[in-house]
Amino acid sequence: MTDSVKIMPNSSPQQTKGPLVAVLAYDGLCTFEFGIAYEVFGLPRPEMGEDWYRFSVCAIEPGPLRAAGGLTVAVDKGLEVLDEADLIVVPGWRAIDAPVPAPLGAALRAAHQRGARIMSLCSGVAVLAGSGLLANRRATTHWRYVASIAARYPDIRLDADVLYMDEGSLLTAAGSAAGIDLCLHVVRGDFGSEAANSVARRLVVPPHREGGQAQFIHAPVPEEREGIRLGPLIEWMRESLSEDQPISLLAKRAGMSMRTFQRRFEATTGVSVGEWLLTERLRHARDLLERELAVSLDDIAAASGFGTLATMRHHFRRRLGTSPNAYRKSFGR
Repeated sequence: MTDSVKIMPNSSPQQTKGPLVAVLAYDGLCTFEFGIAYEVFGLPRPEMGEDWYRFSVCAIEPGPLRAAGGLTVAVDKGLEVLDEADLIVVPGWRAIDAPVPAPLGAALRAAHQRGARIMSLCSGVAVLAGSGLLANRRATTHWRYVASIAARYPDIRLDADVLYMDEGSLLTAAGSAAGIDLCLHVVRGDFGSEAANSVARRLVVPPHREGGQAQFIHAPVPEEREGIRLGPLIEWMRESLSEDQPISLLAKRAGMSMRTFQRRFEATTGVSVGEWLLTERLRHARDLLERELAVSLDDIAAASGFGTLATMRHHFRRRLGTSPNAYRKSFGR
């Protein structure tokens, strides 16, 4: 029998004065989701300066607390942390139908009322739902839990086809890995793309995946020969976003018929050629808007492959709910 291990999560020793992130700890703690929150918000990052996040762990009940993997967690702070937290992270929940303790629900509602952001990872959506915070709001969770949450809380507008959802003060992520995407999304909004990219490099993960990306694809692992065959072409597509890329040209470069190319591209990437190009062009445009403040919107539209500013505006509105100019004002650095 393996002995359990006792760990004591403490605030980061780095002296910072940025937003206070409080992560909940509970009996039955989901250690992977907790680790995501600590890795992004709690790991000392002196390169980020003194304005980086402060980090604390909040026990919702007396310990010691059991955690997945045979660990025992001892926490020296309780719900009082939520009185000052700027961002509260719910790292999963012990069971999708487990009740939310009344003191926790009250503390979360009070924190939300005073303006704190509250974020759930994976099954943690059950805590937000059980606290009444998601009534008549949009949210997501792991596709396995959607039916259960929808049956118990029919007033929540659930979307099972996205990685994460940002509703301003309430944020929800789908499966465990999507929690990384949502945390990086928060860093991007708070500190800009360069900070998010830096954290992503430390994690060795992509710096940004769209929240609206599907949770899973039916063929996530392509046949090796297709990955080898299409890999160089996909890299060329990414490096040539400003150029027109009709399917006929791409199929010719891949040495396939158009029908075969479209089918194999989608099997390899999980999305159609058009959807892949649009996502990459939006990513590139956002990057330019954040970094190249002196470059005109027309030039950014051209460099990103949208052709005209009107086309770029259309896609920003439809996919991001904002305009290129408003995005630059919010995230330009």
